[in-house]
Amino acid sequence: MILTLIAGIVVLSVLIIVHELGHFIASKATGCWVEEFGIGFPPRLYGKKWGETIYSVNWIPFGGFNKISGEVDPEAPRALAARRYGVRLLVISGGIIMNLLLPFVLLAVAYMVPHDMAYGRIVVEDIEAGSPAHTAGILPGDTLLKLNGRTLNHKGDYSRYLMLNMGREITISLEHADATTEDVRLTVPWRPTEQRRTIGTLSKNVDLTVYSESLPPWEAIPVGARSCIETLVLYKNGIYGMIIGTIPFIPAGPVGIVQVTGEVAHTGISPLLELAAFISIAIAITQMIPFPALDGGRIIFIILEWLRRGKRVSARIEGVVHSIGFMILLALMLLITYQDIARWISGESLLG
Repeated sequence: MILTLIAGIVVLSVLIIVHELGHFIASKATGCWVEEFGIGFPPRLYGKKWGETIYSVNWIPFGGFNKISGEVDPEAPRALAARRYGVRLLVISGGIIMNLLLPFVLLAVAYMVPHDMAYGRIVVEDIEAGSPAHTAGILPGDTLLKLNGRTLNHKGDYSRYLMLNMGREITISLEHADATTEDVRLTVPWRPTEQRRTIGTLSKNVDLTVYSESLPPWEAIPVGARSCIETLVLYKNGIYGMIIGTIPFIPAGPVGIVQVTGEVAHTGISPLLELAAFISIAIAITQMIPFPALDGGRIIFIILEWLRRGKRVSARIEGVVHSIGFMILLALMLLITYQDIARWISGESLLG
């Protein structure tokens, strides 16, 4: 339990600090005044002023923060709110940009360090008569070789590629029981029940072997980049699936993330890095939501000012709106945290 908590808190804190570092770098690069950059949250344990900025370490060991002069008040000294639209958009979106860039690094490193790879045959166990899969020519006992030209090493690959191509036509290369090969075309449905009817039931991985491998940097970097882009596609498909009701929405807060991170940490460094990349993208997407107190909500005020040809919403009103948004987010976070704790106590996991 202690190791789970430590691993989860460290990973989530690093990702939050990276987010704040994005705001910090953008602020410094554009000449904005960062009054303080802190690791953890107050009360302050230690602080030192270098140049015009105080760098602090704080007692609450979770995440970090920036104190940027005049985020909403253009009358503050060297106020961010008084800068050009482009500067303000860059500073406010700096955290999102960092959380989207970090996964490229994390996933590349994940492929460089030793990690387990599984290889085995994927055999079709059952096909419903008259189903799209049966009509296309897939038969019980067939071995699935490739999907859209990509080799299928195990059932995990197959499930991932299906998720990447939901709602789209795919080409499956298969080998029949008589050793002949064939390419068949199918459209992947959005609903899981329709997927089973369309694709058929797969047996367990056959002749599965697992061994450890690590890729050299010149191979790991492009593989990690492709994996990162695919993860963004999976997020997009997942969000759309939740909107149309084909994928269940299971909210998770910091406690849930800490629990999952701790569970994954026991499986090795590479899976932990992959999960950290996944969470980093989740943080970026969450911050994009145009809701008060989030980065997306602050961006909306800038866009609104631009549409009104420079007529700004007063600092007082904007501050009140963000405060109300923060209180709503805090209430939602408390509710989700309660659900996370109840799930953890009951022995359940977001990993299933």
